[in-house]
Amino acid sequence: MKQGFRQSMAWLHTWTGLLVGWLLLLIFMAGTASYYREEISRWMRPEVPATQTRGGVAADHALRYLQRHAAKAESWTVTLPDERNGTLRMFWRNPESASPPEAGKHRGRRGGRFGDATVNPDTGEAIATRETRGGDFFYRLHFDLHYIPVVWARYLVGFCAMFMLVAIITGVITHKKIFKDFFTFRPGKGQRSWLDFHNVSAVMALPYHAMITYTGIVTLMFMYLPWGVQAAYPGDEDAFFSAAFAQFGDPREAAGQAAPTHPVVRLLEDAQRRWQGREPGGFTVHHPGDANAVVDVYQRTGKRLSVDTPSLRFDGATGALLDASPAPGGATRTRGVMYGLHLGRFADPLLRALFFLSGLVGCLMVASGVILWAIKERPKHAKAGRIGFGLRLVDALNIGAVAGLPIAFAAYFWGNRLLPLALADRPSAEADVFFLAWAAALLAAFAWPRRSMWAWQLYVGALSFLLLPLLNALTTDAHLGVSIARDDWTMAGFDLTLFALGAGLACAARRMQRWRPPVSAAERRRQAAASAEGAA
Repeated sequence: MKQGFRQSMAWLHTWTGLLVGWLLLLIFMAGTASYYREEISRWMRPEVPATQTRGGVAADHALRYLQRHAAKAESWTVTLPDERNGTLRMFWRNPESASPPEAGKHRGRRGGRFGDATVNPDTGEAIATRETRGGDFFYRLHFDLHYIPVVWARYLVGFCAMFMLVAIITGVITHKKIFKDFFTFRPGKGQRSWLDFHNVSAVMALPYHAMITYTGIVTLMFMYLPWGVQAAYPGDEDAFFSAAFAQFGDPREAAGQAAPTHPVVRLLEDAQRRWQGREPGGFTVHHPGDANAVVDVYQRTGKRLSVDTPSLRFDGATGALLDASPAPGGATRTRGVMYGLHLGRFADPLLRALFFLSGLVGCLMVASGVILWAIKERPKHAKAGRIGFGLRLVDALNIGAVAGLPIAFAAYFWGNRLLPLALADRPSAEADVFFLAWAAALLAAFAWPRRSMWAWQLYVGALSFLLLPLLNALTTDAHLGVSIARDDWTMAGFDLTLFALGAGLACAARRMQRWRPPVSAAERRRQAAASAEGAA
């Protein structure tokens, strides 16, 4: 530490932030979008109607549908509708010898071994929706990335998260006047203004930044630190997870003797009574229609911080309680709360909006950090008379990531509306549109890493978002005029958010187009001297 402790922390802060900044921005943006994962999925499936049916009536409709279309399945799994997702989602597993299921929404995968359906809980009929990953694409993208093996992607994301945590800690150490800096912003001052903006965006949501980064690492801690489990449970890691997370073991074997299944609605009511009013979120029926049928009922996450929710196992023939998930230990509860904080499923609409805004502020923090490095380096290169490769590389990556990623996000939604509905493997094609748009933005940035490219890409992103509600109106019957009239604020709110994002990008583009670098003190002295000589 030749330069002192704080100077060393400043160096570490700079380089840990810069080296992973562009990938970290993708992770942050995709993770922030994931707070509205269900709402994004709903907008990307405009065929899904707004529904009202909940609870036992919805479960009854699900069972009738499964009895018609998956009567011979080995198991049924049903996710009940809630306030954010009003549909019935169900999955089933067919016997290995099963032939591919009949055509329609109830489809099979892997040669007919598995099937799934999205069902209207009001009518009990399948909803014919377009094939899309919806908001799940962003959710998976922010920790699985895309196109690369999942294991490598998660190691890479964990590496970025650890660097982010180091950058947060060193940033707090470096800025000894951190809270004073929060109230300081000096516009029109060049580098000083960017530093002020970076400080404000960092401090504004500092607790959130620290929480979301640390809990992100915790979600995959068994992957990053597997040696404790391997030492305690050599060759049998599944036993650890069963013990630690109170998972039910495999259900008993089928008896091969037909028997009516106890009304599942009554089991749901029984479970809700045992949970003192907390609602079930779904259930699984093992060996439906068999004398040895078993029904597992899972509690809805609701307002619980932890993702580890209780579950009950019932005898499918008699309705008797067979088992209940035991209360987890302290370490498991801590991990469950950390995981739950990261996902934010417990949040009510206001808190979810606050999380979303904090995530956007985090994106601005990362973006301003990588831009600030280039601004600091530019005078050194200007003094040398040439722009070096490193600065050109950072400039191109800054444009392609900060201005290019919004284009990619908008392109994903454009792909959802414009790709043919009958296109094979349509969800993958939507993802390809996202990455093709981002690749085009990166290539343009590398071809011309100048301020004009900043403005053009920001304008393209703004126009892409602003025109999406119009595209929605031209291609679907779920546009603003209809959704507001029906009080369908999921669809209307999404369109209005697109307008807001487009307007923000347009303001940034206009600002970038009109911006002129401030004149340095040395340049002002030179101009004054030249003026004085001219006057003489």
